[in-house]
Amino acid sequence: MAEIIAPRREKTHDSVFDAEQLFPIREVSRLTGVNPVTLRAWERRYGLIQPTRTESGHRLYSSADIDTVHRVLDWIERGVSVSKVGKILARDELHSESPTSSRIDTELEWQQWQTQLRLAINAFDDRQLDRLYGQIFSAYSTAVVFQDILMPLWQQLLRHHGGFGQASEWLFFDNFLRSRTAYRLQMACASAAPRVLLAAIAGECRELELLVAGLLIGSEKLAVKVLGVGQPFDELTLVCEKTRPQALVLFSNRAPVSELPTRLKRLAITLDCPLLLAGDASDLAEDSLAGSSIGCLGNDARLMQHRLQQFLNGQLDT
Repeated sequence: MAEIIAPRREKTHDSVFDAEQLFPIREVSRLTGVNPVTLRAWERRYGLIQPTRTESGHRLYSSADIDTVHRVLDWIERGVSVSKVGKILARDELHSESPTSSRIDTELEWQQWQTQLRLAINAFDDRQLDRLYGQIFSAYSTAVVFQDILMPLWQQLLRHHGGFGQASEWLFFDNFLRSRTAYRLQMACASAAPRVLLAAIAGECRELELLVAGLLIGSEKLAVKVLGVGQPFDELTLVCEKTRPQALVLFSNRAPVSELPTRLKRLAITLDCPLLLAGDASDLAEDSLAGSSIGCLGNDARLMQHRLQQFLNGQLDT
């Protein structure tokens, strides 16, 4: 059984510990796979985590610290250098901050939905999962459903599926969401609205992330046609010539490799429609694409659709 150190309640010269359970560095290392030397380096060099210290100087980590370590690992796996992760985490925290009690109440509601979803997933109960899915959609906008409730839970399950049965739970939830999202996209794309093509950069996102992006970018005035994961980059010009979309959007949730801006600029020259980049990569590549014809939509559900419409209307500069 994992050792958990309960902090002492008496006052010290440095601080008064909360009643929260704290974990020693060796246990954090076991839970995250990050060795203690690296954890201490992330603290000293980059300020990514700030553990509590005992009177004797031993580090104690909270559950929030452990979650931060997992988030850091997630960005590193996407190709972002550890020196840049702090800025990204700070940006995410800034966007999520809100002093109002209504925001706190709303987040508690989202967590309650996630708890119910988690129980259905744990039981592999597709009927209950479908009922909850419908109830959540009846209560919130599509952007909130995916960005604030479903995808955070999906990402959490993906990060923590090392235990027995957890990989099966994630696959169960992933398959459920892919089928439901694909159906919604199909219904939206059946309209007579002008179409935008959405394609993934090979190996830089999972299928569900691409499908959700298509759902969030589209609107009643603009249908999104999602190309299959694995679409050859070199054949995108051919596809656009035959389908004549209003725009081609490429999606990536990984840090852009050094040659990506050059490849995108070459592709843009061959197209008869605008080329845009969406996902986490668009934020990270924005500086390198400045001054080009390629637009960056970001990865925020509340902005991607708006930016795309602005760009197509000629109201948003690249």
